[in-house]
Amino acid sequence: EVARFFHSQLVSPVGQAGLDYLRRRGLSKQIITRFGLGFAPESWDSLLKAMAQKGYDKRDLLDAGLAVSNQKGAIYDRFRNRVMFPIIDVRGNVIGFGGRVMDGSEPKYLNSPESMIFNKRKNLFALNVAKKTKMEMLVLTEGYMDTISMHQYGFDCAVASLGTSLTQEQAGMLSKYTKQMVLCYDGDQAGQNAAKRAIGILEKT
Repeated sequence: EVARFFHSQLVSPVGQAGLDYLRRRGLSKQIITRFGLGFAPESWDSLLKAMAQKGYDKRDLLDAGLAVSNQKGAIYDRFRNRVMFPIIDVRGNVIGFGGRVMDGSEPKYLNSPESMIFNKRKNLFALNVAKKTKMEMLVLTEGYMDTISMHQYGFDCAVASLGTSLTQEQAGMLSKYTKQMVLCYDGDQAGQNAAKRAIGILEKT
């Protein structure tokens, strides 16, 4: 329900800034729809109100990591003014979100916290799609946009780790679907270091 809400906001006047950003990054309408991309409005409680109308209370959203409680006990939306990337497990269930902020505030990318259903060490972005590829390899990228762009241009074998270096658990998941991995990390020093670490982990799998 939350993924549907965010997507509806992206294609409404409220989400124009988010839609403009995705178009500037070269994403087509079809790929935006395929990945269920969305927008979290710049509001403290738009998600809380929308989910209340669906019968969910604030505790549900707190448990799912979609709301935050401050020291005074006030509860508000975790994601605000962000382009939203649904994180979907291999069974097709939405288990979390990544959000890219639209202004200069930090953090630039914010992921759902760990919860009963979301463990970032044990999931990979877009593996639910890439597991069906006809290619004989999987491509590992650094982030959501890299992966989605590759899918748009025909590489439906791309996945991304979730805001962390590749983990042994993720490597184990990848090994179930392919024997050939291609690393497509950034060319800067951090990307090169991450690639070296990932190679070491993959070799042990």
